Amino acid sequence: MRCAAPRTLLLLGVMVGITPCAASQPHRITVVDASTRRGIPLVELTTTNSVTFVTDSAGVVAFEEPGLMDRRVHLRVRSHGYRFPEDAFGFAGVTVHTLPGGETTIEMERVNIAERLYRITGQGIYRDSVLLGDTPPIAEPLLNGQVMGQDSAQAVVYEGKIHWFWGDTSRPSYPLGIFEVSGATSELPSGGGLDPGLGIDLTYFVDEGGLSRPMCPIEGPGPVWISGLMVTEDEAGEARLFAHFARVRTLGELLEQGIVEHSDQEQCFEPVVSLDLDERLHPHGHAVRFEEGGEEWFLFCNPFPTVRVGARPEAILDTSSYEGFTCLAPGQRLRDGDPAVERDEDGDLVWDWKPDTDPIGPAEQRDLITAGLISTEEIWWDVRDAETGDRIAIHAGSIQPNDFRGRWVMIGEQIFGGPSLLGEIWYSEADSPLGPWEPARRIVTHDRYSFYNPVHHPFFDQEGGRLIYFEGTHSTFLVEGICPTPRYDYNQIMYRLDLGDPRLDLN
Repeated sequence: MRCAAPRTLLLLGVMVGITPCAASQPHRITVVDASTRRGIPLVELTTTNSVTFVTDSAGVVAFEEPGLMDRRVHLRVRSHGYRFPEDAFGFAGVTVHTLPGGETTIEMERVNIAERLYRITGQGIYRDSVLLGDTPPIAEPLLNGQVMGQDSAQAVVYEGKIHWFWGDTSRPSYPLGIFEVSGATSELPSGGGLDPGLGIDLTYFVDEGGLSRPMCPIEGPGPVWISGLMVTEDEAGEARLFAHFARVRTLGELLEQGIVEHSDQEQCFEPVVSLDLDERLHPHGHAVRFEEGGEEWFLFCNPFPTVRVGARPEAILDTSSYEGFTCLAPGQRLRDGDPAVERDEDGDLVWDWKPDTDPIGPAEQRDLITAGLISTEEIWWDVRDAETGDRIAIHAGSIQPNDFRGRWVMIGEQIFGGPSLLGEIWYSEADSPLGPWEPARRIVTHDRYSFYNPVHHPFFDQEGGRLIYFEGTHSTFLVEGICPTPRYDYNQIMYRLDLGDPRLDLN
C-alpha cells in the first residue's frame, strides 16, 4: 500500500508527524444460514476489544478497522435465534484473516423455525452491501423518507396498492420525530412489486423536505396511533378506508379516541367519530374480514377476535353496531364496576357475541379469575406450549385464514415469559377464529431483546399459503441493561415461515 507524504499536526500542544495511508478495500464477511445459504441479517461480529459489527440485510459486513486489517482477527459470532458452535474454551467465534478485498463466509445454524429475511425500515438497511459495491434489491437501501426508526406496523391493500402505517417515527435531525402516524405505499408482488422474499420498495408520504410526514394530524398533546385498518365499499361501490385512532399521553393513559377515515384528496386520515375514553367496543389490533350467517364482518384481533362489526361503512360509523365476544351478562360494562357474568341453567359460562357488552380477552380473563367470577377451567382464550403443556400468555399478534393448512393460523407474541419480556413469537392454529387454539410452537426467540406487535401479511402469502410473511418491532423496550443494536433498534424486521415445516406439528 502506497502512503501519502508525512504531514505535521498540533495535538494537545505537541507537534507530531503522521503518515496518512490511502484507504484500503474492506474485507467482505458474509454470514449465511447453513440450511438455506441465504445471508442472515442482524448477526453481531465482535472483536476481542469489544468492537461490534452487525450484518446488514444481505448478511454482509464490510470489515475495515484501522489496525486490524491484513491480520488474524477473532470475531465472536452471535445472533438471536441462530447458533454458532463453541470451541474447547467455550468461545463461539471464528478467526478471520482480514485481507483487504478478501472474502470470508461464516455459517450459522438456525434455531428459529421462522427465517429472518431483512429489515424493512430505518437507515442503512444495506449499508455494508453498498460499501462493498453490491446492488441491493430495494431502490432506497440507505435512507428512505429520512426515517431512522419506526414502531409497530399496520398494512392493508387499498386502491390497488399496499398502504403501510407506523406509530412513532424517528428522524436524523433531532431525537424527537413524527408522532402522528407515518405512511408509505408499495406495489403488490402481482402488480410489479418485489418478491416479498427479497424486500419491499416503500414510497413514503413526505413533506417538502423529503421527511416522512404525519398521516393522522389530530390536534392536541401526545402521540397519535391508529389500528384496525378496514377497507370496505359503500353503496356506490367506492372503496373507503377506516381505522381506530388513539391520542395518548403515555402507553397507559388515553387522551382521546375515535374512528378516522382516509381522505384520498388530502392523503391523510381525518376524524369522523368520537368515542368515550372508556369505550371498549371499537376497532383495534388488526381487522380480518369474515363471513358468518350470510353477513360480512370485520373481526378485530390482537391476536384474538374480541370485537366485531358489519363490514359496511354505515355499521363502522354507528357505535351501537359493535359487538363484543364475552362471557359477561348482556349490557355489562367493565367501567361500571362489579360486572356480572352470564351462565346458563346448568351453571356454564355463556360465551357469545353480544351488543353493548364489553369484550373479554386474555387480560380481562385474568381479572375475572382474580375477582372470583370465573375459574381457570372456564377460560376461553387458552394457548398451551406444545412441548411442555404450560399456558402461554399471548399478548398481541394477528390471525388469518390459511389455505395451505385449511385452518386459521395465529402469529402471537408472548408477554412476560421466555428469555426476554416481549421477544418470543409463537404459532398456533384453529378451525375457527374463535378457537379453540391448538398447542403452540415457538417460532422466533430472542436473547434479552424485545420483538413485539407481530403481524402476518396475507397479501404476501406464497405457494397457496405454504409460505407466510410476518414482521415485528425490534426494540429494547422493557429490557434493562442492554445496548440498542445499531440501525436495527426500533425498526421493523421481516420473517418468513414455511407452514410445511414438520416442526410445526402441533400434536
